[in-house]
Amino acid sequence: MIKTIYFDFGNVIGFFDHRRASKALAMYSDQPVDLIHEILHGDHLLDDYEHGHIDTAEYIRQACERGRIRCTPEEFQKAFVEIFWTNPEVCSLIPRLKPRYRLVLASNTCDAHFTKFTEMFADTLHHLDELGASHTLRARKPNRAFYENAQRLANAEPAECLFVDDRAVNIEAAERFGWKGILYVPDGTLVRKMRAAGVEIR
Repeated sequence: MIKTIYFDFGNVIGFFDHRRASKALAMYSDQPVDLIHEILHGDHLLDDYEHGHIDTAEYIRQACERGRIRCTPEEFQKAFVEIFWTNPEVCSLIPRLKPRYRLVLASNTCDAHFTKFTEMFADTLHHLDELGASHTLRARKPNRAFYENAQRLANAEPAECLFVDDRAVNIEAAERFGWKGILYVPDGTLVRKMRAAGVEIR
């Protein structure tokens, strides 16, 4: 029986596009957008940030140095976080799962993005019992340590947990850990898939 449901954030609860940030920050640089995008999102710098190995100030410092981005930290952060928009299918579903299930966020994210989307999606996220994020769990999906650390938020056994994520590699890792998984596709089938997994939805 399912007792706890984990939701990824990006491209599940809310959609995002990192290139919005890359294009905005390229306006402050003499480097091409593709290079800025690679510096911001493609190498180990964001990985370190999402692991919580570096803080926001250090991420901004290194990104600006590598990308020759000439703006204030405040201008950088404002551009960096303006990447999200709502997914009505999932945002409308989450309240229907309470109070029957424990709901937990399980997201790879960094402090700046986490701060932005928890404010922007407060009406939805207040239904969740715990907010598990890689920068505070000190591990990223699909590493097993992420699931081990997130499991402490479940108040249930792994076999009693269901995970909704948009990446197959993350679902496969969750299933190896012992959770059930649903690969999310924005096609209107999530409720049907959750019911098939044993979830009761009002």
